[in-house]
Amino acid sequence: MPVPTIFLIDDNNKIVEMKDQPYDSEDLLQKLLAQFPSVLAGDQMSVGAPVKWLLVSREAGIPDSEDGSDRWSLDHVFIDQNGIPTLVEVKRSTDTRIRREVVGQMLDYAANAVLYWPVETIRQRFEQTCQDAGSEPSMVVADFIGITGLTDAEMKIAQFWETVETNLRAGRIRLIFAADSIPPELRRVVEFLNEQMNPAEVLAIEIRQYVGTGVRTLVPSVIRSLKRGTAQSAKGPALQWDRESFMSALRERRGIEAATIAETVLNWTPTHCPTIWWGEGRKDGSCFVGISYDGVNYFPFAIWTYGRVQLQFQVIRQRGVPLALIEALVTALNQLPGIQIPQDALNKYPSFEMTLLKDPETLARFLTAIDVFVEQIRTIPKTT
Repeated sequence: MPVPTIFLIDDNNKIVEMKDQPYDSEDLLQKLLAQFPSVLAGDQMSVGAPVKWLLVSREAGIPDSEDGSDRWSLDHVFIDQNGIPTLVEVKRSTDTRIRREVVGQMLDYAANAVLYWPVETIRQRFEQTCQDAGSEPSMVVADFIGITGLTDAEMKIAQFWETVETNLRAGRIRLIFAADSIPPELRRVVEFLNEQMNPAEVLAIEIRQYVGTGVRTLVPSVIRSLKRGTAQSAKGPALQWDRESFMSALRERRGIEAATIAETVLNWTPTHCPTIWWGEGRKDGSCFVGISYDGVNYFPFAIWTYGRVQLQFQVIRQRGVPLALIEALVTALNQLPGIQIPQDALNKYPSFEMTLLKDPETLARFLTAIDVFVEQIRTIPKTT
């Protein structure tokens, strides 16, 4: 299908004919996105609540192992106003890698970023970007999330970065392929991945450039998924889960047995792990269970509406919990029937079926082990 020409009429009633023109270089498009993030068309991603972008950095290195050196370089990292990390890879349509190779590239980036990017690294890169631009990082974040006064500003900024970390560890990220033209091969892969992946979101953004005499126009268009027999449609907005919606979904998907276990856990939390964080997944609901100590949230585990218990060892370690405490917790959990957490998972996110806790005694022993663990966290010397 031929690309239309755009005609602009200026204030003097003169017409400017603007024709579709490829970018001179991939770097040019990268610079434009860094300078004008709104070109990523956040208004097309969420009806009524446009996605806003905070640039973390360009050319962000990603390691392939814990404490390893950077193996890959991602074109851009952004964060939206909901604290969702967004990975952007830019290609020109003339680059043959845009058809298939770029998909494998991006999945490599995402898989390793979720595992091996501590939020401190993301924050340091953001601060370096601000420094390079002559901006004050805290003021940039405050303006971005709408802090208008000094009251509790520091706490709200800290909470924002904590949300970024929680989203990253839960795999709640956004992957964007950006190009002047999205080929059919990539379009089909993006549509498929975006339907299948959760809580991650996969998008392609076609950013056409129209050039006329002394004028340039960028026209973005978001591609995400196609409903069979209809035109392009957007995925629904994120869902803010709560106890009622979580239990309803768990009961429907995994039955009364799993729901009874979750109900027992949630009834136990107020006096043992009173800090709860409900997820926003479009498909799968999550509930992170833990405590707040010395101004930091510690979530030892999460339960999900697809019926699994997920242990949050990596983020716990990154928040300064000694490895010996995690090893003691693993030892206690591995004594429960059917649970076997390998040693190489002590800095990861191992999970097991919730129904392994169906026996009341086994569930009680699990909760006791968590109780002992969080009490030990409370003995860690406070930071000064």
